[in-house]
Amino acid sequence: MQADGISWQQIIDWLTTPLFTIGKSSLSIASIVGLVVLVVLFWWGAQVIESTLRKFASKTPRLSESTGSVYAWARILRYIIWIAGTFAALSYIGIDLTGLAIVGGAIGVGVGLGLQSIVANFVSGIILLLEKSLKVGDFVELESGVRGHVREISLRFTRITTNDDVDILVPNNEFTQARLVNWTYSGHKQRLHIPFGVAYGSDKDKVKAAGLRAAKRVQGVLDEPGRDADVWLVEFGDSSLNFELVLWVGPDLVARPGRTKAMLLWAIEDELGKEGLEIPFPQRDLHVRSGSLEVSLKQNESPKPNEAPETK
Repeated sequence: MQADGISWQQIIDWLTTPLFTIGKSSLSIASIVGLVVLVVLFWWGAQVIESTLRKFASKTPRLSESTGSVYAWARILRYIIWIAGTFAALSYIGIDLTGLAIVGGAIGVGVGLGLQSIVANFVSGIILLLEKSLKVGDFVELESGVRGHVREISLRFTRITTNDDVDILVPNNEFTQARLVNWTYSGHKQRLHIPFGVAYGSDKDKVKAAGLRAAKRVQGVLDEPGRDADVWLVEFGDSSLNFELVLWVGPDLVARPGRTKAMLLWAIEDELGKEGLEIPFPQRDLHVRSGSLEVSLKQNESPKPNEAPETK
């Protein structure tokens, strides 16, 4: 058979004609296409397997509690399938794997010329998945100030979503080389200290009662044996008695520290007002060593229309 004057045998010969040689193996267009197809199939299959495992875990009660561990092992399995599938595809099309030493040497040169960061991020990602020091769903704060939920740990970067729903891609090696605060590493409960002050002479018992009522107003504050709220007098300030509302909060409030503090301060101010307790402004004492100082206090009066304010 012929197609436009070109026989099928000529097309087959053209596709199978060796283009170059790696070690003892010759590569043609057909073998390269076959290699690409096999690698794509293995990579796609690895992604499907990972997704299936994660969906199965989310629907299984016993596994849903360890979502981070399931994610880590599913992601590692995906990498293993990628690597094994790639080598299997190379072997299937007849490439002598011992001849890949040349490619390995080229990769080594590439690493020396500028791929160190990529390799470091890949290795750091594997370490994070194996150590489980960082898991999907954790609420973390980096030394750079980035704070949010871990949504994905990939080959090169970790995706963190802030409370403002902004995705930040952080290189993996930043988690292994810099200080990391994992707010939910050992659990999803956290103790918070909310500072506030009242005027000198205020009834401390009323201050404590107001603070405890404020804690009860905010949903998510824990009230458990050994984790009940308390009010501490922590400092005699320049203008106020300084207190702290000390309480434990659950996972919903742990992951939103800014909003949590705002709600508690709002409730504290309301409760202090109900008790008639004053939150003072900064005050200073003025001492006159000699002479006399005459002070006149009167209400501010707005100037009448078309009348310039009085000046002295």
